[in-house]
Amino acid sequence: MENNTIEQKYNKWIVLLSIAIPLAVAVLFKVKLKDFGFDVTPLSFLPPIYATVNGITAVLLVAAVLAIKNGNRKRHELLMKMAIGCSVAFLVMYVAYHMTAESTKYGGDGVLKYVYFFILITHIFLSIAIIPLVLITYVRALASKFDKHKKIAKITFPIWLYVAVTGVIVYLMISPYYV
Repeated sequence: MENNTIEQKYNKWIVLLSIAIPLAVAVLFKVKLKDFGFDVTPLSFLPPIYATVNGITAVLLVAAVLAIKNGNRKRHELLMKMAIGCSVAFLVMYVAYHMTAESTKYGGDGVLKYVYFFILITHIFLSIAIIPLVLITYVRALASKFDKHKKIAKITFPIWLYVAVTGVIVYLMISPYYV
């Protein structure tokens, strides 16, 4: 398959997933299984797990950049696939938690409240923006368009790292208020 064809083939998927994932998360965030008659126990054990997965994602991203800077493309590829897998696992756990439990309100005040909401809002918006960036970056590598891959990766990496790290920070800031 020609490299342009690979990109064209995946462009529809990139657009579809970039729209569908945030919409599905927004809808499922509001859906509670108990409202449909399911007697489910809140999955309250998940937040520290998915926060840890965010932390692992951040470590994988840094390790992947170091691998490629050291010329180890195979290790870079493996680490990036693992980072994508962690992001997908995070998303599944995040949605599962919010479908079984009520959202926790931040209970802090003063300057920390503003810091928390700034981090949370930027985390949310950038987590939406990172979806097409990761997918485009991945497809360009898949198509062996490494010059284009490298160019967009320089944008994707810091945003994805920010999202992963702020996911952990948001959890640490809100964790005292979990019921």
